[in-house]
Amino acid sequence: MPGVVVDGVSKHFGGVRAVDSVSLSVADGRLLTLLGPSGCGKTTTLRMIAGLEQNDAGRIMIGDRVVSDPAAGISLAPERREIGMVFQSYAIWPHMTVFANVAYPLEVRGMKRSAVFDRVGEVLRLMQMEHLAGRPATLLSGGQQQRVAIARALVFQPRVLLMDEPLSNLDAQLREQMRLEIRALQQRLGITTVYVTHDQEEAMVLSDEIAVMHEGRVLQRADPQTIYARPATRTVAAFFGSPNLFPAKVREVQRDAGSTFARVDGDSWDGWCAGPSDIQVGDAVTVVVRPEVIRLNAEPRHPGIVWSGVVRQRTFHGARNVYTVEVGSLRVTVDAPPDQTSAIGNEVTLSVDAAHAWTVRG
Repeated sequence: MPGVVVDGVSKHFGGVRAVDSVSLSVADGRLLTLLGPSGCGKTTTLRMIAGLEQNDAGRIMIGDRVVSDPAAGISLAPERREIGMVFQSYAIWPHMTVFANVAYPLEVRGMKRSAVFDRVGEVLRLMQMEHLAGRPATLLSGGQQQRVAIARALVFQPRVLLMDEPLSNLDAQLREQMRLEIRALQQRLGITTVYVTHDQEEAMVLSDEIAVMHEGRVLQRADPQTIYARPATRTVAAFFGSPNLFPAKVREVQRDAGSTFARVDGDSWDGWCAGPSDIQVGDAVTVVVRPEVIRLNAEPRHPGIVWSGVVRQRTFHGARNVYTVEVGSLRVTVDAPPDQTSAIGNEVTLSVDAAHAWTVRG
């Protein structure tokens, strides 16, 4: 059963359409990330689910209950939507202790004091913060404040957890640690979660599914591996890392056992790559090749693409060497392991198997 359904939802701010007929659903107990650059509509979508913004059109459901449908005159207040929310700023009350911050949602709901004490203690143990219950909020680190914000969102046992860029104020090392903690917590509780971020790596680590948004629309929704390796559009491909994007034209198509492969011609090169099932001969395409799948001075193990070029730049990144190779008018980025080395100015051969090169239209 879906935990959250967003059906044809739109939102305007004056003459600007911030969200444009977005439809998506989150299965009960799953984590969906809304991913995209600033201004793409992801936070507005989250706020409409929460009831902090009113959608102009479309319908929003949480569980089997419609919580917003302007055409039917339905708009439930945030406190009636059974959602917990974690904001980018944490919104921790500085004049309260950890215990008081977490207890607040229960107290405003009129829960008995003894039940509040038990429930807050349970959630603080879950967040490994029981020993900090009496500490003033002003004496907490950034990571501790984030844990308090999550505990406060979970304490009244919401049906859905909404998280808006909750790690953006943390340093890189703590951010990486908290990604793993949030994912483990979500899976342990089995709580339906919608998460907003602009960080691609964060989305891949956390998510069951990712919805990539651009200019108010969802461009692709899929599991992280599919989004990364099989992007639906050039825009989706370019948003993840720094892929090589080669313009080409389809000259031949082979379909076999559910897989589609195309022979393409580029600028002074040709070869085979994988593609979507509806690709056709004559299509203008972009071939997406991730830097880490290109092999330096090696033939492809299977049919694929081979380029010849000259190394123009090499940078050392510890566990890998990153090369810039000039191939005709193209600049190709190669992310190579330490044992694949070449000096600047060397002529090199680059290769990629067809299964690791992906075509998108345009």
